[in-house]
This record gives sequence, structure tokens and C-alpha cells, in this order.
Amino acid sequence: MSDTPPPSIPPASMLQASMPKHLGQQSALPASPEEAVLDYVPNPRVGSLYLVRFAAPEFTSLCPVTGQPDFAHLVLDYAPGETIVESKSLKLFLGSFRNHCGFHEDVTVGIGQRLFDEMKPRWLRIGGYWYPRGGIPIDVFWQSSAPPEGLWVPDQGVQGYRGRG
Repeated sequence: MSDTPPPSIPPASMLQASMPKHLGQQSALPASPEEAVLDYVPNPRVGSLYLVRFAAPEFTSLCPVTGQPDFAHLVLDYAPGETIVESKSLKLFLGSFRNHCGFHEDVTVGIGQRLFDEMKPRWLRIGGYWYPRGGIPIDVFWQSSAPPEGLWVPDQGVQGYRGRG
């Protein structure tokens, strides 16, 4: 019997080299998305095709014209490659948008593209289900490419806005 860990579990040296900056630490909310540091850790199941989902049902940013708050339900799905995003750093990154002015399209697509560019997953998609302002809800969707063959991609499960009906 070997003392080496199974191939799906990264060796301790790999984990040490990529220790998250926020996990287990007190971390202030970044002042802007540009200042936010996203942590990525080794994928514990490298080589396995699976989907990770994060939902942020109370996401907030600011309208770039009026400065008023805009609210969205974000759903982020990705198939990991070599790394996964550490959830506390993702929460801080998303929270940094509270004082960020941006149109719904720019905010939603920008989040997806930053994660895709930095994490390099096999596939990523984001759905931004924005609550109405001026009587019109805006839903914004972006994905890196077609999903990998064999990846189970469930519906994001967010109903279209129905108002009081």
C-alpha cells in the first residue's frame, strides 16, 4: 500500500503554494471590483467533468446614470479545469460591486469574463436576472463557449420576472 495520496487530492505542497488570501482571515470588503483579489485553489477532482454553481440572489451594483442601486439574482455555472474559485473571495468580489457603477450588461459579462480569464475553467456561464427599474427587467447571459460534451447543465432555475401576477 502506498503512502501517496490518491490522484484526485492535490498534495499538501500544491495547496500550500496556493493558500487563499481570504479564507480563515478577516477580510475587508474591497472598495471596487478592480481592487478585489479572487483566490483560486487546485481542483480536487482534476480530470472529472462536473459543474459548480454559485447563486447570488441579492447582488447589488449602482446605475451609472442615476447612482441608484440595481439588484440582481446572479447564477454562475462552471466546469472546473485545473483550479476552482474560493467561495469567500468570490463573495468579497461580488460584494465590491455595491459601490460600482455599471450597466447590467457590463457588470454581468464583466464578472463572467474575469472569472473565465483568471480561473481558466473548461466552461463558464453566468445569468444575471436583474430586477425592474423603470418597469423593465433586464436579463443578461454570457458563456465562454458551448458546454463540454457530456456535462450535465441544469436550468438556472430563476423564473422570469412576473411582478405581482
